[in-house]
Amino acid sequence: MELPTISIITVTYNAEAYLEATLLSVIAQNYAHKEYIIIDGRSKDQTVNIIQKYAHHINYWVSEPDKGLYDAMNKGMAIAKGAYILFMNAGDTLYDPDTLRDIFLKNEQADIYYGEAEMLDAKSRQALGLRSEVTPHKLPSGLRWQHMQCGMVVCHQSFIVRKAIAPSYDLNYSYSADVDWVITCLKRSKKTIYTKQIIATFLQGGLSTQKRKTSLLERFRVLKKHFGTFRTLLSHFHILLRGFSFTLRKRSYWRN
Repeated sequence: MELPTISIITVTYNAEAYLEATLLSVIAQNYAHKEYIIIDGRSKDQTVNIIQKYAHHINYWVSEPDKGLYDAMNKGMAIAKGAYILFMNAGDTLYDPDTLRDIFLKNEQADIYYGEAEMLDAKSRQALGLRSEVTPHKLPSGLRWQHMQCGMVVCHQSFIVRKAIAPSYDLNYSYSADVDWVITCLKRSKKTIYTKQIIATFLQGGLSTQKRKTSLLERFRVLKKHFGTFRTLLSHFHILLRGFSFTLRKRSYWRN
């Protein structure tokens, strides 16, 4: 089987404290069929200097103003030449040097490959555990778009998509366009494979966490678009119960 090229896209803005870790994890991959793209929003810190330091490992980079995170991600997709795309934010890393090689050598061809993600503390970069263990989001072994009714059950950094089925991010959403994008990808996928491996690490936090109330309201709009009002109301009731139950279990665990 001819191994496919994967385009890894990193979107940055004032990311001097985080970008190098991401760069090094991409460089370390034991997989030759990759291209690396960085879209920077004209950072005012040392981000561009870091990019230039590793420019010979980067297939394409640009530093220019954009209309926000999802606009920059659309720019990256438009440039990407690989058969597959993967978004890695500044600070995210591929789990180990064999991650990409294992995905494409150990699995048959598919439209989507997905797997686990390990959460890291943003300050210490200490491992907090798998996202499916330390949050209420349980990763299904047979992921379908219907699983997204209760939120982002799969981590964006552990979600590899065939470019041919990937839509542009909807710029009408400022915080939850990724949820809409993942659902649409899953709807279009004819074959989705659970890799049963940890694909990435990511830092706790992020844009939707920082703007929690606004992102929750926007997520409701996204889910309503795909599932309808009644089912979305029911799913949000389930999300509330799930979060409450998860909090109680965590408290019980720490007491014991």
